[in-house]
Amino acid sequence: MVLRPPVEPMLARARESLPPLGTGPVRMAVQPKFDGFRALLYTPLRAGDPVLLQTRRGALVQDRFPDLTAAARSLPNALVLDGELAVLDHDGQLSFTALQRRATAGRNARALAAEMPAHFIAFDVLQSDGQELLDEPFTRRREVLEELFAGHRLGPPWTLCPSTTDPAVAGEWLREWTDVPGVEGVVVKSLTGRYRPGVRGWSKVRRRNTTEALIGGVTGSLHHPQVLLLGRYDTTGRLRLVGKTTPLKPSPARDVADHLTAAGPDHPWTGVRFAASWNSRTPLEPVLVDPVLVAEISADVSQDHGVWRHPLRYERLRLDADDADVPPFGET
Repeated sequence: MVLRPPVEPMLARARESLPPLGTGPVRMAVQPKFDGFRALLYTPLRAGDPVLLQTRRGALVQDRFPDLTAAARSLPNALVLDGELAVLDHDGQLSFTALQRRATAGRNARALAAEMPAHFIAFDVLQSDGQELLDEPFTRRREVLEELFAGHRLGPPWTLCPSTTDPAVAGEWLREWTDVPGVEGVVVKSLTGRYRPGVRGWSKVRRRNTTEALIGGVTGSLHHPQVLLLGRYDTTGRLRLVGKTTPLKPSPARDVADHLTAAGPDHPWTGVRFAASWNSRTPLEPVLVDPVLVAEISADVSQDHGVWRHPLRYERLRLDADDADVPPFGET
């Protein structure tokens, strides 16, 4: 059977820490988790067929990445790669904002491609030379992927995702590589596992840091807060939204409610429109509060221009701290 889109990509389930990588029959490999757009790349089955680029949800977006589709013409036919789309900024760092611009490009797709070229970080291969590999173990699929890169001497825009079975190396990646913008954690895969489309059969571990932010608003009500809207002051003294928490559990919600004070008319977010989630147009109508309470939060490293893209975890109130103890906007 020859794979054609849409194919559901295999997914990962979040966990808090690295599992034992093992020395017995159930051994694991670890790969860096890049902060980009998941994509499957299909090269033509025969001359004249198009290169196809599929998103995680099944949409075809090859017209938005003409640089990648042109480069893919030099790859073998009937190949299907699984990986991450990424774009580098002018400093050579992975930029999610630039990637978003590329992903939503219309008529200016070619101009954007010249300005900010896309890269494909390949971490799996689902088909090679027309042979479907879904039932092959990860070790075999990895061999095929490495042979592809070595045999064709692939370079940019193609990148082979690193992979290790060494616990020390995996721990170093999770601790140190995540200091680099665009790397948010690691993914753990069974060496003997087959590729199961749509199944959360892998594990992902994001690096999380503990930090502080000011509570500027809540959803729900003052007496029953549900989600906290958190802010930090920038260098001009403006309170900027940095993220929202996951829904509060009953006990922390009561603790926060005991200390909230309704905002006055001069609240810096008065009249500001908020979205329900990252990159969403659904409006959110929070209850604004006096931004004096400091919340200790747990956050991953996925920031875009000072704003966390993933929900933050509320840890506790810092009643011993004030806004002077909160890091400025833009810091992690």
